[in-house]
Amino acid sequence: MDQFERLNQLPLRDDLRGLRPYGAPQLDVPILLNVNENTFGVPLDAKEAILKAVADELDGLNRYPDREFTELRRALAAYLGHGLNEDNMWAANGSNEVLQQLLQAFGGPGRSLMSFPPTYSMYPLLASGTGTGYIEGFRDEDYNLSAESAAEQVRSKSPNIVFLCSPNNPTGTALGLDIVEAVYEAGEASRTIVIVDEAYAEFAHSGTRSALLLLPNRPRLIVSRTMSKAFAMAGARVGYLAAAPEITDAVRLVRLPYHLSAITQATAVAALRNSDALLANVEAIKVQRDRIVNELIRMGLAPAPSDSNFVFFGGLEDPAGVWEALLAAGILIRDVGIAGHLRVTAGTEAETTAFLQALEAILDGVH
Repeated sequence: MDQFERLNQLPLRDDLRGLRPYGAPQLDVPILLNVNENTFGVPLDAKEAILKAVADELDGLNRYPDREFTELRRALAAYLGHGLNEDNMWAANGSNEVLQQLLQAFGGPGRSLMSFPPTYSMYPLLASGTGTGYIEGFRDEDYNLSAESAAEQVRSKSPNIVFLCSPNNPTGTALGLDIVEAVYEAGEASRTIVIVDEAYAEFAHSGTRSALLLLPNRPRLIVSRTMSKAFAMAGARVGYLAAAPEITDAVRLVRLPYHLSAITQATAVAALRNSDALLANVEAIKVQRDRIVNELIRMGLAPAPSDSNFVFFGGLEDPAGVWEALLAAGILIRDVGIAGHLRVTAGTEAETTAFLQALEAILDGVH
């Protein structure tokens, strides 16, 4: 009997029986381009500031941290701007915990969450973990989502919560604000909470507008962000949201006490105070992302327009075979389980060159 079978011998909740934990492959290869990390790492000056901030907390580790993480909320509001203040902000251990807390507050048994696959694969798992029903919306054949279609689906299903991922993962394309507005209005009768997951917002093309612009006078609208991607802090686990103050009060009802450690708070505040240094590599990543798009088109493949730090591309007859061949070449990208498609993170110039050269050699070998 293997470990998975032993798990299912336990008296699990019925809706968890047979499920497997979420997770991308974690393999030890030279070039890791599979989970949309910022491969540039933390710059030296920001690293030194974080180390000092953490060291300053060490003498007080015998005490609980600031339960309200007030300094961090102020720093997050200052970073986002848009007239936000500390009362509009909330943070947790990665944006996944932010979304989980929102589902604990507004979802649960007898309530429902809608999202529009293909999108972030954690959404149905978060629904399952909180006992929230999951409604699978749909997109067009080209994976785009129109305001009219999204609004009609929300009106017809009346979900309690809607997740809109923008830029979308795994396709990488940002949503127009008309879609967010249409979904919000469509959920008026059902008082639907609308959560716009902007984990990759800093990588969007110039002129792409954030849903932060729509927050005033929309108490059911929430914008979720993360410091994992643009800030190169995936290991620190810091996610946050911006919303009306009553939303943060709702989340306080379900959060665990002292859920953000003093070390996490100090790290995040120091990073935000050094945001210019930490975000300096964002433009370099965008250059490599656009380079990948252009080169894939030249190779005869079909990349989706990307506002994120990754590229979703189709036109592959054997994506699993290409994935395996790249892995054999020491390059790990992501098979997201969509026919004919793979996804690759935009890394450094050297990592991007290695990926493109290996992929072209593989395709030439196939042909």
